[in-house]
Amino acid sequence: MKPLSPGPQDARRRGATVETLAGEWLEQKGLTLIARNQQAKGGEIDLVMRDGETLVFVEIRHRADTRHGHPLETVNVTKQRRLVKAARFYLARERLSCPCRFDVVAVLGRLPNLDYFWVKAAFDAY
Repeated sequence: MKPLSPGPQDARRRGATVETLAGEWLEQKGLTLIARNQQAKGGEIDLVMRDGETLVFVEIRHRADTRHGHPLETVNVTKQRRLVKAARFYLARERLSCPCRFDVVAVLGRLPNLDYFWVKAAFDAY
């Protein structure tokens, strides 16, 4: 008999755990967590953090291995546009006007053995 594949709830739980761990890792690097999983028009912002005076919108991408490519490769132009739109909505909703940037944290591996790859200013708002 073929083993059952993990269901969507398992994947969501694992994703939430990876996002939490990545946020804690970024806090160790000096960022301050402001909010997580911010629903906004057109998308979701995984983490909103502060790096000094800069508001940082962080996209977390996880893959167990690179067999199907590196997780950084999944933040394509379409995903970038969605993130920019969501960030603009967040800024308007919170009535914020401050320097911002978009970072991507790629997480590779299986829990608890994870490797983090942080790309600051991974793309610009256009």
